Amino acid sequence: MASAITPSDIKSASPGRTSSRVLPGFNLSLGFTLLYLALIVLIPLSAVFLKTFTMTWDAFWTAATSDRVLASYRLTFGASLIAAALNVVFGGIVAWVLVRYRFPGKKVIDALVDLPFALPTAVAGIALTSLYSANGWIGRYLEPFGIKVAFTPLGVLVALTFIGLPFVVRTVQPVLEEAERELEEAAASLGANRLQVFAHVIFPTILPALMTGFALAFARATGEYGSVIFIAGNMPMVSEITPLFIITKLEQYDYTGATAIAVVMLIVSFILLLTINLLQAWARTRGRAEKV
Repeated sequence: MASAITPSDIKSASPGRTSSRVLPGFNLSLGFTLLYLALIVLIPLSAVFLKTFTMTWDAFWTAATSDRVLASYRLTFGASLIAAALNVVFGGIVAWVLVRYRFPGKKVIDALVDLPFALPTAVAGIALTSLYSANGWIGRYLEPFGIKVAFTPLGVLVALTFIGLPFVVRTVQPVLEEAERELEEAAASLGANRLQVFAHVIFPTILPALMTGFALAFARATGEYGSVIFIAGNMPMVSEITPLFIITKLEQYDYTGATAIAVVMLIVSFILLLTINLLQAWARTRGRAEKV
């Protein structure tokens, strides 16, 4: 006859007692993770910095701060920031509509949001140029008002907005789907109007997701090349983006000059993304404090 199992036997046989690690094989998993990140991320980025160490400080400063390079910085980072901000506003609205409303063709629109992900960047650039050129479907109606999109900095902004939209929508959409509508109903029952419900209930909930979408859209835009070169016109000091200028340096076999510009972009992008991540952490901490 089998002996009875006591509670002490169950406790001693529980997984939490047999191993103190959260995941089995933690050492192997961590080693693989670090190796993979080193091969894919750290070593290539380190190679860029090591290449610049072969330059003198004066040569590095000259290569990274010439008038033409500074103009490309202003266009690349400025257009990326504006495009990411626009996507936060309009991408948030798109996500809201897809989550909160039912209408014919909803699945089609939901699928179209991912089009910039699947579409080759060169195809996107050609399509946008065809649409916004002086005789394009949209450009022909803007031309009489003196609005030129193709082959101008405005065209760069349009292309960067196009490729960054899915990052915001797909980041905010699941947060809205999981949001507790009971809180909105409770706020409305206490006399809050729609603006107050949005400002005090909905917006704090989706703020971290909006900031994450902003960071992703900005990071994607700063390195965009294929969809921009067709619509930008690539005029030096006017509509030349920094990634194109790096390609030009490489074609001229000026590898040190190209890496110098790349290092500046990496540092600026890292600082901006770090700032956004700190703001995200602050927003999450503030949200938890308000719930408590």
